Amino acid sequence: MKVRASCVAALGFVALTHASLSFAQNVNGKNLYTQRCAMCHGADLKATGPLAKKSNPPTPDLTTAAFKKRLNDYPGVIVSSVILRPNGDLIPRTLRENGVKLAPHTWTVQDFRDLNTYMSAVITKSR
Repeated sequence: MKVRASCVAALGFVALTHASLSFAQNVNGKNLYTQRCAMCHGADLKATGPLAKKSNPPTPDLTTAAFKKRLNDYPGVIVSSVILRPNGDLIPRTLRENGVKLAPHTWTVQDFRDLNTYMSAVITKSR
């Protein structure tokens, strides 16, 4: 009986620790999104941020069926969009033209994973 109780306690600790790490990673993803993406894409990822219509072309709604299909077909689309910056200088130019100063960020692999996890979850849950 003592062995079983200690095994259950150990498994509970592992589960709590794992949940905490997942939560911490999701918080990182949400923070990155809020600080670096929401100004254009909006908190809901529906292109409702204050700069959404000030970029040319306008910021896309990431909750559309077309984008969900793209995310399903190419799961790396979110990360590649951050790394490759589609449309060349679009993101920095839009920020510059609107007087938005965004501190540089040294992206880590974990940052990309966290951002992708957070955004994918929001996109998947949206209707």
